[in-house]
Amino acid sequence: MVVLELTLDKYGEQGDKTGWTFLKIDATVSQNIKPNTKKSYRVKGLIDNLEIKQAALIPIGNGDFILPVNNTIRKKIGKGKGDKVLLKLEEDTSAFEYSADLLACLEDEPTADSFYKTLSPSHQRYFSKWIESAKTIETKTTRITRCLFGLANQMDYGAMIRHFKGQK
Repeated sequence: MVVLELTLDKYGEQGDKTGWTFLKIDATVSQNIKPNTKKSYRVKGLIDNLEIKQAALIPIGNGDFILPVNNTIRKKIGKGKGDKVLLKLEEDTSAFEYSADLLACLEDEPTADSFYKTLSPSHQRYFSKWIESAKTIETKTTRITRCLFGLANQMDYGAMIRHFKGQK
């Protein structure tokens, strides 16, 4: 496990990463976590005292990576751009746990299930993570319903989100 003190940074105009808050992991550190890897991989550990798992390290060139730190994590640790955090990381080789509720509902919706199975695992995870991040049963139910509608209509995650934008 690597242990580092890093400063949260934020991209300005940076293509698809515009506005992202992240921690930069330099090449020597990433080689200690997963040697000879230049593509994205999953890590687990702690940001300050907050446990993270199945987080993606994303390559940015020259062997360097970034660890995106979303708003939910920033709120929990009470930090933002320019703040220092203690980071403890190691490779996470555990299998991703898909939403059991989504998978159960897909069994009853063959059209949605069929399209879902054509999606890459990373795109399937978008749906699953969104459902599992719901804080109430009502929100989770609404999200499952929207996923089933979107998948039955052959929408990927982004298209489904855009379709329901502005609806409660």
